[in-house]
Amino acid sequence: MRSNGMTIPLVAGATLRLLELPARADAAPSPLIRAYTAVRNASLAEETGRTDDAVTAETMLPLLYSDADVARTQWYIERGGEVIGCVPLNVYQDDDAATAMGTIALLRKHWGQGIGTAALSHVEHFARDKGLRKLLCWNEHHEQGAVGTVPSPTGFGTVPNDHTARFLQRHGFTLEQIERASTLVWDPTTRRRLQDLHADAVAHATDYRIVQWMLPTPEEFIDGYAWLKSRMSTDVPDAELGMPIETWDADRVRRHDARYAGKGETVQVTAAEHIATGELCAFNELVIDQHPTSKTDQRDTLVLSGHRGHRLGMLLKTAGLLSWREQHPDSPHVMTYNAEENRPMLSINEAIGFAPIAYEGAWKKVLR
Repeated sequence: MRSNGMTIPLVAGATLRLLELPARADAAPSPLIRAYTAVRNASLAEETGRTDDAVTAETMLPLLYSDADVARTQWYIERGGEVIGCVPLNVYQDDDAATAMGTIALLRKHWGQGIGTAALSHVEHFARDKGLRKLLCWNEHHEQGAVGTVPSPTGFGTVPNDHTARFLQRHGFTLEQIERASTLVWDPTTRRRLQDLHADAVAHATDYRIVQWMLPTPEEFIDGYAWLKSRMSTDVPDAELGMPIETWDADRVRRHDARYAGKGETVQVTAAEHIATGELCAFNELVIDQHPTSKTDQRDTLVLSGHRGHRLGMLLKTAGLLSWREQHPDSPHVMTYNAEENRPMLSINEAIGFAPIAYEGAWKKVLR
């Protein structure tokens, strides 16, 4: 498959086309970018039943460009002059650029006609031509239309064998891991619970102090933050996904920070510093977009293995949430994702008040 803008016939009157981007990421979104974004949002809402991950075309556009860390390609599916699907493929540049994450987001009324199958075939040809060896995708699964369940090979949990699960299995994907989506809804009891949990964590972490910053990362923390970010690809439960091991340095942190700024998002990092050595040994991230009533996302959280057993995870999460609430009192809830086998982190979240709302399957296909 050639990425030169040509039209690729699929089936049922649908075509696959390369999404052409403006020369500059800060340009005004074209009508095509707006249509692509609208279909992305609609497909996500159909999959999850939620709209809090919808973005504007202005926010979406900067996310479509490649950088030194991820090579990004997007196609769109067109039928009858309308955009009906989005097909992004992100190639991780770490680990010999052999792994990509992608999806086929097709509006539900166009399911069952072979369009997704044909699009996937072209994406796989493209991936093989690029030397990729593995495709990954994450999808939320639901009971509606499910025929039984698919167990996780980790031994932790199952997902409904719904339309999406059946599609992926039919095309050679295997379920490798289940992720739990959880939310913390702010209510009158939340602050007191966080304060009590935080006080208990402080009593067990006397060798550590909390440091906190908003992106962009201050120079004094940039190397420590880079090391912590690199450990996210090695120290969190990965099942058999084989995520690429990421190499982080100060320049990559700056690119990371600039990407959030380009989306108009605010990011708070709460870290634990080992008092005796000055080492940053744990961190937690909270993120919100430019709208004060938007949900908050709890992103990466990690405690380095040599510093576990001191309740640093609880220390960081409670400290971060308490200060975040002061800054963003109108954000109604916090959302986070964890591998279902990551019991230490799930236990912290459950004690704080996070409750599960959905489950995602992490799927892998090895390209022969």
